[in-house]
Amino acid sequence: MTVRRCIALLCVPLFTTGVAGCASAVSTSAFKGEQQQVAQTVAHLQSHATGLEAKKVCGEDLASANVARLSTATGGCKKAVETQLKQIDNFETTVESVQVSGDKALAHVKSIYSGKSAIQTLTLVKERGKWRISGTVGFLVVPKAGAAG
Repeated sequence: MTVRRCIALLCVPLFTTGVAGCASAVSTSAFKGEQQQVAQTVAHLQSHATGLEAKKVCGEDLASANVARLSTATGGCKKAVETQLKQIDNFETTVESVQVSGDKALAHVKSIYSGKSAIQTLTLVKERGKWRISGTVGFLVVPKAGAAG
């Protein structure tokens, strides 16, 4: 997998291009315990991405294996993330559900992709006591209610 594709798989589906606008904070109040910690990791990623804080995305949000892969790019992880974040218009996300199994978790996140609602399934791993984004499993564009096709 190329470095560009790796960062695209991690960031673009989560913070997809749609109508430009300011992001609101991801709400984590519906979750408790480990699920809330997972949702909080997604919230931190959104906050860091919205602030174009690539160093924090690499250092605090992404799993070490992803940082290692992105670090092979020219300019390293920070530059790869910066480049991708500059291409994103809408950072707004909602954590729909979280499933935790030991040191692995899935977070189903709703965002806007090409002007349409989309559900992205993020995988997370617990590293040194903290949840980190490790990848994506699925991406589903949700048609608007009443839309034909």
